[in-house]
Amino acid sequence: MGNLLIVFIGGGIGSVARYLVSLAIADRSPSFPLPTLLVNVVGCFAAGVILARMMPFPTPAHPTRLMLVVGFLGGLTTFSAFGLETMVLLKDGRAGAAGLNVMLNVAGSLLAAWGGWTLFK
Repeated sequence: MGNLLIVFIGGGIGSVARYLVSLAIADRSPSFPLPTLLVNVVGCFAAGVILARMMPFPTPAHPTRLMLVVGFLGGLTTFSAFGLETMVLLKDGRAGAAGLNVMLNVAGSLLAAWGGWTLFK
């Protein structure tokens, strides 16, 4: 139950942060989703930094990793997980798998967004 609370708190803070970023900069680019791009890029950068700093604590259930990566970055952006996983594939010498991950995530997400929009418009 403690791990769930840690993720819950981090996720709430990340979600509020994303909302505040949207409020702060949405008017600056009404024709392009700049707030989403910003939180996605910043989230991926933060995930890489956290992963690099967490190497002494490799367990996925480490409270700091749960709070920051799963919770906060998960609330701020789910794109951070995608970026981090793709980077790990590249770091492990799996360029083909990384490319496939990019293609399937981007194309699959776009197709899913289009499909959901089409079905429920």
